[in-house]
Amino acid sequence: MALHFDHLETRDPAEREAALFAALPGFLRKAVSAAPGLARWLAGVDPDAITDRTALARLPVLRKSELLEFQQADPPFGGFADPAALRANRVFLSPGPLWEPELGDDVATATARAFFAAGIRAGDIVHNAFAYHMTPGGFILDAGARALGCTVFPAGTGNTDLQVDAAAALKPSVYCGTPDFLKVMLDRATETGKDLSSFKLALVSGGALFPSLRAEYKARGIDVLQCYATAEFGVIAYESAASDGSPNPGMILNEKLIVEIVRPGTGDPVAEGEVGEIVVTGFNDGYPLVRLGTGDLSAILPGTSPCGRTNARIKGWMGRADQRTKVKGMFVDPAQIATVVKRHPEIAKARLVVVRDGDRDAMVLHVEAAGGAAPDLAAVEASLREVTKLGGAVLLAAPGSLANDGKVISDERNYSA
Repeated sequence: MALHFDHLETRDPAEREAALFAALPGFLRKAVSAAPGLARWLAGVDPDAITDRTALARLPVLRKSELLEFQQADPPFGGFADPAALRANRVFLSPGPLWEPELGDDVATATARAFFAAGIRAGDIVHNAFAYHMTPGGFILDAGARALGCTVFPAGTGNTDLQVDAAAALKPSVYCGTPDFLKVMLDRATETGKDLSSFKLALVSGGALFPSLRAEYKARGIDVLQCYATAEFGVIAYESAASDGSPNPGMILNEKLIVEIVRPGTGDPVAEGEVGEIVVTGFNDGYPLVRLGTGDLSAILPGTSPCGRTNARIKGWMGRADQRTKVKGMFVDPAQIATVVKRHPEIAKARLVVVRDGDRDAMVLHVEAAGGAAPDLAAVEASLREVTKLGGAVLLAAPGSLANDGKVISDERNYSA
């Protein structure tokens, strides 16, 4: 039995990197000619110069709040989709609200990788409990399962009793949906005397799979693995059954995507192991998105998976990168803290803590010095006031003392006090 979906998963990492950046300039040339919104966003960029990660990191990060503004000004896709590629395809509306086009066969193949890595094979029956109404999740996973050769029951969301009845009759071996709804189904089946013991494997997404919940499923005879997916790219990363039991298996990045981890509020890539925002560049001709900020936090793990797949791994979902916070009636954004740090190269890392001082909001910027430097705290405080238009104290933190959790702004106000 094949251990991997195809040869792409086991390539030498240098070969994969070379292939991605050999393809990127041509993809960008085609994309800017087909998608006028993207062309305006990347105005002045020479596609032929984007041949490595350093060059890619110079391009702006497109965040979903900006994409929403473009869509509102030029509905439905803000000029970021190729109209020719949308014919005979579906259109979705995701929370935001953001319009999303159907992603096509390449994304179906990429999603099939996640099913295969979870131990699911052609001929398996999949109970797909992701939503098929308005949003693309159900369709993305549905397409991936069918691309693998599975039979799919499009259960959708809700109607728990009907879903339990259907699963008891059809006897699917695979559950696909959010992590917690499987428990809802199993518990309801126990209450009503229905047999759902046919479920042996599950691929979940759209929520946190807590270790205790995974262990509970394991005790009930179901091996549950997770994938990280978005409406814009489909499955970005996935777990592997072959690495189950590893102390930190992580999620393996999918093929044909360029994934960066950047400091929240900036486009600057962070070091391996440091928590930051997931930024993705895809190669979808119909929806060519370049350096899209997902708004999700993660970190790159060292090494490769013990399953033999050689792509980089991320820790999985670690929270949200959007830390925009209102202080004294004014918003403070991670990008503003990044501006302060850039003004003072003697700062290696900074974290703004927002607290209540009596009946008032207060800000304290904690900074770590870079390589033995001595930041001028008064000058940094002046920069903080100028950039944010708010006063705040600046404190020097010991090297390595600021938490590696991706937070640039930490709101520690007690709203219940």
